[in-house]
Amino acid sequence: MKAKVPKDFKAPDMTPYDGTTNPSHFLSNFRSCMYLTNASDATRCKAFPTTLTKTTIKWFDSLLLRPITSFNDLAKKFLARFSIQKDKTKNAPSLLGIKQGDRESLRSYMERFNKACLDIQKLSTKAAIMGLINGLREGPFRHSISNKHPTSLNEVQEWAEKYINMEENSRLGETLETRFSHPPRNKDKESRKK
Repeated sequence: MKAKVPKDFKAPDMTPYDGTTNPSHFLSNFRSCMYLTNASDATRCKAFPTTLTKTTIKWFDSLLLRPITSFNDLAKKFLARFSIQKDKTKNAPSLLGIKQGDRESLRSYMERFNKACLDIQKLSTKAAIMGLINGLREGPFRHSISNKHPTSLNEVQEWAEKYINMEENSRLGETLETRFSHPPRNKDKESRKK
């Protein structure tokens, strides 16, 4: 397929594809960028390799031996080659594997848990709350949230924020107490005593 790339064409500003993430998502982002620039089919074919890294460009270079008739043809070959990298479908029971570490802060656990929830499509509020409570280590927040029976994730977040603040204030207090409970030794006084 031979075509000139328009002079005013700007390649999409995308993170290059390295072969380790879901190719469908990458391809969808690329198509969106191309749609916004109103690029022709030929331009899409020419711009596509500029979004690949050294590792994946080797695959593209191997395509030169086989004819590509359209961008859809190129996209099908791309998906066929890298489809093994598709994200594994995650579901609500996968949340049961997310546990708060013994020394992990509540803030860190909540961030990890929330990120995991984003990967699950059609996650019910009830399943998310059950998964969150199940993963909490024993402590004041777990006891409090278990007895409260929250009905929304927003309610859980607000409740967690109070305990996060208490936890962080407690750590700050411990740090300050440790720092100021042992005044620095004055070397001059020690040497005079000797």
